Amino acid sequence: MIVRTLLAAIVAGMIAGVFMTGAQELRVTPLILHAEEFEGQEAPAATEQPASQPGTAQPAAEGQQHSSLKAVSPLSALLDALSPITPAYAHEGEHEEGGIMFGMSRFSGTLIANLVTGSGFGLLLAGVSLVIGYPITLRNGALWGACGWLAVHMLPAIGLPPELPGFPAAELGDRQTWWLLTVALSAVGLYLVVLREEIVSKVIGLVLIAAPHVYGAPQPVDISSNVPAVLGAEFAVAALATTLAFWIVLGVVSGFINERFVKAH
Repeated sequence: MIVRTLLAAIVAGMIAGVFMTGAQELRVTPLILHAEEFEGQEAPAATEQPASQPGTAQPAAEGQQHSSLKAVSPLSALLDALSPITPAYAHEGEHEEGGIMFGMSRFSGTLIANLVTGSGFGLLLAGVSLVIGYPITLRNGALWGACGWLAVHMLPAIGLPPELPGFPAAELGDRQTWWLLTVALSAVGLYLVVLREEIVSKVIGLVLIAAPHVYGAPQPVDISSNVPAVLGAEFAVAALATTLAFWIVLGVVSGFINERFVKAH
């Protein structure tokens, strides 16, 4: 039973990963490609004054703009694997011919990454359902997906929204630590709010969800960027919308497979 459930989770995750790739190609990837056109350019001046005058805006520091790409650690690799928004980081290793690694195209690399992360999230969702004793069904699959999206994407995005290449960011280690704690507290909080009936449990859940945001997410010292702010806002909305669709598909497909194939045997 457990093996069939986990296999079903992998299949559901791969289906959701294929869907995610198509959604990214339609909306997310074009925004990333547009943002890459601004990389290497100087940040626009606040006024038309010469660069030597005090009112001129200074370009963002190179290390500040790319802090999320250049630091490599085991924790960084884990977080990159957990995020379905993989195209945002694919540009760093591109060759002139358009490949990102091992001669693959951007689309191929994104598809493979989404298949892997989709399977991982599917297993995570199935594992949580087995541990807490609430099976994923076709009826509640969308709710499972929505809770996963809230815990992993939406609630952390309140403090650390999805960022385009070239946007300033705080130190990578600080952001990773805050993100991990936020995801963990949000997951526990959502469990208490959604599945527990006691008022005290619901209050504790709300406190856990709010705690990392009351503390505050790490922010960059220099927020200047040559990428237009409206483009960053559009990317954040598109990224969150596509990840929501990914999680809903994952939950619904998981519930369908569980009812159609797992329980049937």
